Formats: sequence, structure tokens, C-alpha cells
Amino acid sequence: MVSVRKSHQLSTNSFEQWLTALDITEAKSEALQTLWSQVHSKFDNDERALTKSLEMVEILAELNLDKDSLCAAFLIPLVDNSTYCLEEIKETFGKQIFMLCKGTHQMQAIKTLQQKQTNKVAANQVDNIRRMLLAMVEDVRAVVIKLAERLCYLRLVKNSEEDIRVIAAKETANIYAPLANRLGIGQLKWELEDIAFRYLHPETYKKIAKWLDGKRLDREQYMVDFVDNLQSQLEAMNVKGTVYGRPKHIYSIWKKMQKKSLDFEQLFDVRAVRIITDQLQDCYAALGVVHTNWKHLPNEFDDYVATPKSNGYQSIHTVVLGPEGKSVEIQIRTEQMHQDAELGVAAHWRYKEGSAHGKTSGFDEKVEWLRKILQWQEDVSESGEVLDELRSQVFEDRIYAFTPNGDVIDLPVGATPLDFAYYIHSNVGHCCIGAKVFGRIVPFTHQLQTGDQVEILTSKKPNPSRDWLNPSLGYIHSARARAKVQHFFKLLDRDKHVEQGKVLIDAEISKAHIESVDLLAAAKRFNMSTIEDLYAAIGSGNARLQQVVNYLQQKYAKSQPEPEIDPQSLVNQQAAQKKPVASDGVIVSGVGNLMTHMAKCCQPVPGDDITGFITQGRGISVHRSDCEQLANSLEQQPEREIEVQWGHQQQKSYQATLQITASDRHGLLRDISTIIANERVLIAGMASHSDSLKQTTRMSFTIEIANSEMLNRILAKLRQLDDVIDVKRLSH
Repeated sequence: MVSVRKSHQLSTNSFEQWLTALDITEAKSEALQTLWSQVHSKFDNDERALTKSLEMVEILAELNLDKDSLCAAFLIPLVDNSTYCLEEIKETFGKQIFMLCKGTHQMQAIKTLQQKQTNKVAANQVDNIRRMLLAMVEDVRAVVIKLAERLCYLRLVKNSEEDIRVIAAKETANIYAPLANRLGIGQLKWELEDIAFRYLHPETYKKIAKWLDGKRLDREQYMVDFVDNLQSQLEAMNVKGTVYGRPKHIYSIWKKMQKKSLDFEQLFDVRAVRIITDQLQDCYAALGVVHTNWKHLPNEFDDYVATPKSNGYQSIHTVVLGPEGKSVEIQIRTEQMHQDAELGVAAHWRYKEGSAHGKTSGFDEKVEWLRKILQWQEDVSESGEVLDELRSQVFEDRIYAFTPNGDVIDLPVGATPLDFAYYIHSNVGHCCIGAKVFGRIVPFTHQLQTGDQVEILTSKKPNPSRDWLNPSLGYIHSARARAKVQHFFKLLDRDKHVEQGKVLIDAEISKAHIESVDLLAAAKRFNMSTIEDLYAAIGSGNARLQQVVNYLQQKYAKSQPEPEIDPQSLVNQQAAQKKPVASDGVIVSGVGNLMTHMAKCCQPVPGDDITGFITQGRGISVHRSDCEQLANSLEQQPEREIEVQWGHQQQKSYQATLQITASDRHGLLRDISTIIANERVLIAGMASHSDSLKQTTRMSFTIEIANSEMLNRILAKLRQLDDVIDVKRLSH
């Protein structure tokens, strides 16, 4: 379900009318009026930015955010389009608004979470995420402003090209909607999900919307009668509560259809009612009234009041069989629970605006999980699993298990007793020898469920097993617990590894005839503080011995004076040692007959700028100079770079992969293959994928060509084909 906001119905000149319609406090209204008088001229040539500013303020006003948040939101589009820089915001509008704008800007780092996880997380990637989290903990209002900005952006791209809408929708569905859910802001969560769903699955969205509209009149009358009946039943039992039908969200309907393999008519929450009570005891009194008058479905009962969701959501859910045997879902909650469910952390900002008796404990609890992530990040940073842990904490479902004393432990879904033990304390995990769930012994691989009472059995001495680190055995699920075990064995074996590493490196230095070495410089080159750390890393296998020796050899060679060379002997030497051309047409500068091969990641062809990388046991790998994988490798091992160039005579063919995106039509494959065949080029491989909903197809062709000129000619001809949207050369 998507809201229609006032900002879409107002002209640029009706700011005062728009401001009056917001229904906000006088202080907020005056702050916005003053801000408008300062910046309105900045919007003269950017109506899109003005629309976005107005809409963001509307969204946040509905969430009860303070005047600084509203002013910061109004300025964010002007920061995004570079009308203002952050320093100008600070000088002109003050520190509070500047900090909110800066925090919102830092939230851009959240996109890092969508990147493909690799074995080693780049340092700047971790740093970006850390800055984002610090901004969120420092002032969670920045998160709410960012979510409002994302919602506005989704609305603004409604009429943009499909690929722009799809990218925005995927980012929202994967990152922003789960974040809104984690912060308990249901009012934004539902709208983000519905718009993203409409962009990603337009046909399914329209079909469900049509189903809802087609049954609307009958359903509305049914719901009016049911609500009136339920309201009268509550009044008869002296239960104070207000009953009304709750709105339907298309994404949630589709999600339930997918999850439970149900048809539309079988869904429970198509007919849904909400009861809002004054006090907690009235919730259970209302539940008694409901179950007394209508038969309920036991499998569809959830008490999130006794066991709240991970985002703090509280409500009682039940499904009953109403008149005519039709199922009706009923949610029961207090007014405070309802505010928390709709506004989440934002619900508590109204209490922080100068109120001496304000409620802050609930607000603090809402963001406590962010502080935990910052602490846990330190635990898992060494293992390179920061993003995995962050994803599990922010964007995955959670379970709640209890200690024998009744303390609640918040765990990711799939957690085991060992995860539970390590979340309590490292020593509890290290000393764990068994576990009981509700008094019954369970194996370490047992997956815990919400509500489980877990007792950890411990020994006096720590004795973790290395088998716990094997992911296929299923002993540990969370990255945090795994990092704790790794750290234990790292410390346990350090002395042994230091000794082994010293023996290994001394032997290699002697073999390489390196007379003077700077091991401290080598340690720092490989991101270690001391020589002992270097020895330990080599002994444990965390650092490669040959890389260290190569570095020391290069450093030693640079420190040696260049010998005097007779000019005539140099001429003779150069004549005898001409640069050899490898079988694949690549000249290796300054080196003898070395084996070379073309890198599969970027598939260089003659004419491309190329760089060589010395591999272990496979000769020299030749990459395009702009290859991302080469850049990553050289960042770790810059000493392995070597100069290479193409030879003058090329008689070898090289493979290149092309990706073609086009509107699906008959004869497209024939036209593409004809162009390639006319260039006398061999097709070595081909694959295609069609999207019936979008009526598009994506094809990849692996072709064998002689040089880059031939490749560019083929690319140009393919781009001229009818219905071709994009043609590009792939880097694997």
C-alpha cells in the first residue's frame, strides 16, 4: 500500500499552505519557515530537489521527529546536488543540523553490504561500515532521515528507465526495508517494501492489487459488520479498546502466499482487524473475548507481547473463523505498543525534546544492538567475517533463548548451544563440554529455537576443539563465536609458531644468500607490529614464506651498489639476450624465457594496455592494466608486478567475452551471429537468459579474435542492431 503525500499536490509558491497542512508544533513550523526564507532561491532551477525536500519533511513529521531533524531533511537534497557542502551547512545552520546531515551522508556506506563477500574484507570497506554504525549510534535520527530519503527516491524514479527502478528497488529490498524493520519503524517499512515489490515484480503486484480491489466491496461490508460485532462484545465485557480494520500491504500478502504456498482466497490477513487497548491487561482480556466468541486456529497464534520480536515489536496475533467460516486475523496491542510498532526508535524522540520526565529507556534499548555490533566487530575483524556478522545482526531474523536465570540471549537464526555459550562469555564457550535445552542433553549441532531455555555445562579448564571451526560439521553458526575459537588457538600455538617461523625464514635467507635483512621492515610491510608476529604468521601459515623472502631479496638488491659494466660487454650481452617473445605474443621486459598466460579474469587482447603478475608455479599472468583482480593482487603483493608488452607479430587468437542485453524478439540470435560470422570470427561459447516479465534477454558470447581493433569493430556493429540495449566486454 502506497501513500499519496501533500508535496505532490503543491506548487513551488504554496509553501505556507503546505506548512500549515503538516499539523506540527509551532516551534517546528517557525524553524521550517525561517529555513525556507534562507534557501528557497536555491530551488529555483531544481524542482526535483524541492519535491524531495518537502516530501522528506512530511514523512519525518508523521514520525514525530524534532525540528532539527526536519530542517536537516529539508537540506539533504541540496547537499546531494552540491548546492551546499557540509562545511557551509555547519557555518550557516549550526552544529546540530550539520551533524545530522553528516550522519545521513555517512549512511551511504550501507551500500557496501550489497557487495559480494570475499575471503578478505578490504580495510576501507570495514572502515566505511564502522563509520556508518558510529553515525547510527551517535544519533539514530540520521538513520530515520536516510530511510525517508530512500522512500522519496523510490517515488521519484517511478517514471525513470526500468534498470534504474530495478536497481533502486533491489537496494531497498535488501538493505533499507530490513533496516527499517530492525529499528521497528513499520510505517516506513511497509511502504518501502510495497514500492520495491511493485518495481521488481510489476505484474504480480498488479494482479494482487486487482484481487484486493475486485473483492473490496464485499470484504468492506463483511469487515464493518465484524468490527461492530467485536466492539460491542468488548463493551459488554467492560474491556476498554478500539477496534478497526487494518490496512493491507501487498508485499506482505505476496510473501505469505509464497511462504505457505497459499492461494489468495486462503490467506488469513486479507481480512484483518486491530484492537488498541489502554493497558496491558486489557490486551489479554480482549484476547479472551475474541477466543470466547470465535473459534481460533492454534497454529496461527503468536504472543509477541510476552516474547517481543528483535526490533522490539509487541502485539498479540491470532486468527479466528468469523461468520460464513471466513478467517480473520486479529492483532491486539496497547496504544504505546502501536506507536512503537509504527514509529520504532522515532517514537521516542518526542520525549527527548526538553521533557524532564521523558522516556529514554525504551529508546536506548532500541539502539543497544548497534553498540553490540561495534563491540562484536572487534572480535571478528581478524577473521575477515565482519560483513557476515553485520548481515546476521541487522538483516536476518533473530531468535531469543533464555539462561536458567531467565536472562534473554539474542542470537541469529541457526545458532547452536556453542553460539549461545560464546555470546554469554568467551570463557563459557571455551570451557563448554555439553548443553541442556529444557533439562534435556542436546548435541552441539542442535539448532536453538525462540523460547528455548539453555543450560551450558562447563569444565574447569578451557578445552575447545578444532573441529568446531569446520563449517561443514555445524558446531558454530555465528562469525563472532568462530572468531573467539580461532583467537584461542592462535594464542595457544603462538610460541610454537614463532619458533617454527624463525627456523623457516632463517633457512630461506641463508639459501638465497641475503647478507643483510631488515625483518622489522618486512613485518610492517605485511601489516605486523613486531618480528615475533612475523615469525608466528609464517609458522602458522597465515603469511607466505616466499612472499617475505622475495620482499627481502628485493630490498637487499636495492641496497647494493650497481657494478661498473664495460660498454662493449653490455652491447654483446644485449645482443645475446634479446627480449624473447612468448608463444602467446607477449614480451617480458628484462627477463629470460618465462612462461606466460592470458588472465581469464579480464581476457586481454593485442591493443589493450597490459601488466604482468608473477604467479607461483604458473609463470607470468598477463592482465589488462585496468583489471580489478590485478589491482587487488598488487595491493597485497606489489613486488610481483612486472612490465610486459605485446610483440610485433601476432599470429595467435585471443578469447574475449561479450555481453549483450536486448529486447527479446524473433531473429535476434541470427542477426548477432551473422555480424560475428561476417568478421570471420569464431564463436567459442554462448549462453543466454530471458526475462519473460521484462521481455528482455541477456546473451554472452565468447569469441576468438586477433586484436582489440577487431573487437571494437564488432562491438560497434552489435550496438547498431535493432532492439539492442547494451553491449559490453566482460571481465570475469
